[in-house]
Amino acid sequence: MKAIGLTRYLPIDDASALQDFDLPEPSQPQGQDLLVQVQAVSVNPVDTKLRGPKAGEEDPPRILGFDAAGTVVAVGPDVSAFEIGDEVYYAGDVTRPGCNAQLQLVDERLAGRKPTTLDFAEAAALPLTTLTAWELLFQRMPYQLDGRRNCGRTLLVIGGAGGVGSMAIQLGRHAGFTVVATASREESAQWCKQMGAAHVINHHQPLAPQLEALGISQVDAALNLANTDLYWQQLGELLAPQGHVGLIVEPAGELRIGDPYKAKCIGIHWEFMFARARFRTPDMIEQHRVLTRAASLIDAGELRTTLNQRLGGINAANLRTAHRLLESGGTIGKLALEGWDQAS
Repeated sequence: MKAIGLTRYLPIDDASALQDFDLPEPSQPQGQDLLVQVQAVSVNPVDTKLRGPKAGEEDPPRILGFDAAGTVVAVGPDVSAFEIGDEVYYAGDVTRPGCNAQLQLVDERLAGRKPTTLDFAEAAALPLTTLTAWELLFQRMPYQLDGRRNCGRTLLVIGGAGGVGSMAIQLGRHAGFTVVATASREESAQWCKQMGAAHVINHHQPLAPQLEALGISQVDAALNLANTDLYWQQLGELLAPQGHVGLIVEPAGELRIGDPYKAKCIGIHWEFMFARARFRTPDMIEQHRVLTRAASLIDAGELRTTLNQRLGGINAANLRTAHRLLESGGTIGKLALEGWDQAS
């Protein structure tokens, strides 16, 4: 089968950073595994971090990729939710070979049926970021997707134009929050508004004066999806007593979690989408449930894909382009590759 992988950890401008390979097909699925014929993939910062320069070599090649949509071609004996021919989307398991291959094994508890209103590329853009934003807001934090109790509450999303931010804006709006997103460019600000943000402010400027200009003196919840250290003190001052802050980026240094966080009893919540699969938690099936519910909301028109750019077929050259764009820090929404073809 065709696959894209690495044997050494190199800068993305090195042509050997990601290469095309012809590898053996995976074995027949066992247990609750699905064998999926991958039709489209998306790229996330985790891919660039795992691929980035460091010591070590891989033999056989390491296959990355943690956002895919495709068709089930075989099922393990314990599979109960899917059949051969079903179209699925998923983010997978960071401890197993990724989706940058024509065929991939994935546990059915981590997959959902692909939204019927989306094509494969549009669906592949969604799983990792949808799961991250959903788990953070509605499973780590004490909020409800359909709860009217969120009406009147304000959610601040730092980094609103990114993949996770794009989904967090949509989910927060659906849950009844007034969503304030941050962006630093006109095009990223417009994207945030398209996703459903009521207001957009600039994260390169102090946040409090911009919020005050909108008549917002404090926020009930904040998702810091960009730089944990940089906004830590500002968020401690902005969050309401008994508010909540969600984090996905590991800090560069130590975080002071005393006042004002202690004085206000602010809840601090970490989200790592791969935790359930990595530690084989008893509730792994929650990711199947989330993706299933998200697909229903997409097909009902309540949520939309965050795909913003199609980069062509799935090959090493196009995947290197995707990694390079992500590492530039200027991408909006998600990037996707679809269909298997020769390097261009």
